[in-house]
Parts: sequence; structure tokens; C-alpha cells
Amino acid sequence: MAVEVGVTQGAPRDGKAQQTWVYLSENAPADNRDLLGGKGAGLAAMTQAGLPVPPAFTITTAACNAYQSAGGNFPRGMWDQTLEALHAIEGKAGKKLGDAANPLLVSVRSGAKFSMPGMMDTILNLGLNDQSVEGLKAKTQNGRFAKD
Repeated sequence: MAVEVGVTQGAPRDGKAQQTWVYLSENAPADNRDLLGGKGAGLAAMTQAGLPVPPAFTITTAACNAYQSAGGNFPRGMWDQTLEALHAIEGKAGKKLGDAANPLLVSVRSGAKFSMPGMMDTILNLGLNDQSVEGLKAKTQNGRFAKD
């Protein structure tokens, strides 16, 4: 079964339509920089054009605004949508985040509507832990690479 993130899959129990907070790049509205930020919109456009980019998802600026408005609490449905997107990427990559035998490594990039070089945080190699480093070492036969 294909996972399609970015499209509401039915209404929640309370009958209210659920906001889409997370989009896979292939389903994202690539022309909406206000919603996706520059990096998210760019990844969506490249993915939808068929260019070879890694599978990705974008958490929307609306999610950020809702998080800040709610005093640092995730908006309803965002965490589930994030996990659904992560599982979709794991399936495409054939790897699993934090897995000891076949680890998926991801990067988290901040984005905004306008480019701000050097101003936004980036987190690289998310998914490395003691077990996944050993798995990466075994998979690549290169301990230095795994720990770098």
C-alpha cells in the first residue's frame, strides 16, 4: 500500500477536517513558498520534475506558527503525519531510522520563505546512535566513515 502524506485520509472522530502539516516532496504544493519555505518548495519542485533528489518531507510553516501559538505544543495531527512521512521515506530508502543493521541517516534543514544563508540551523546524520554506528561500520566496512 502506498503511503500518501499531504492528503487528508478521512476526518477525525470529532468530524473536523484535519490540517495537513507535513508533505512528502512528491505531494507538496511546490509553488507555495509561503507554506513550504524556500528549501521545501525547491525540493518539491525538483522531485516533481523527476530530478534525482533524496526522498524528503517538509513540515509546513503553518505547523511552526501553530506550534508557537500553542505555547510550544505540537498541533493536533502533526506528530502522526511526521511519523507517516518518515515511514514512507524509510520504505523508499529501504532503511530504518536508528536501525542497527541498516540505518537511515537524515538531515534536518531549517527553511524560510526567503534565503538567509548562515542564519538557519542544520542537523546532519540524525539517526546515529551507538548501535547504528556499528551497523554502518559493518555495512561500509569503514569504521572511520561510520564515526565521522
